Amino acid sequence: MTLTLALAPLLAACGGNENLYLIGNEGAAGEIHVATRSIEVKEVTLPAYAAASEIAYQTPDGALKTVKGALWAEEPRAAVTRILAERLDIGTSAQAAAEPWPLLDGPDTTVTVRIDRMVARADQQFELAGQFATSSLSGRDRLRRFTIVQPLAGDGPSAIASATGAALGALAGDIAAALR
Repeated sequence: MTLTLALAPLLAACGGNENLYLIGNEGAAGEIHVATRSIEVKEVTLPAYAAASEIAYQTPDGALKTVKGALWAEEPRAAVTRILAERLDIGTSAQAAAEPWPLLDGPDTTVTVRIDRMVARADQQFELAGQFATSSLSGRDRLRRFTIVQPLAGDGPSAIASATGAALGALAGDIAAALR
């Protein structure tokens, strides 16, 4: 109750009647054994439209528009980084965290993700594409491109948020497979 009262002036100052949406973050299906003890996920790079607080979608003519009255609940770059780290932590045999690395001993492996496309397409598919790199103390460095397409289960921002989370889960699975 005290926290709610303390945040009320801040929330009122923000104004607007926008609905806020969290990126879906369903749990991992199972644990994958990887050849590293610890993984640091560097801050993810996103294209400008995906890094914005507005939720974007693509129209049939290829234009990117924003969903009126809907915003991401978290800053997208931080949310995507956190979700990938959580999925790797839960879904692999390694400890994983987003940068900065929280433990005294440094991580054995770092993961760098550069996303080139993160968009709800006009064909009712969500596309996540880019490149990830894994670098480790053991010298097992890898650089891979990825394209993940997830169907949108409906229209609107909640469908985009859910598909975004599913695509990030698939990306975490791809990264884990590269670390086997």
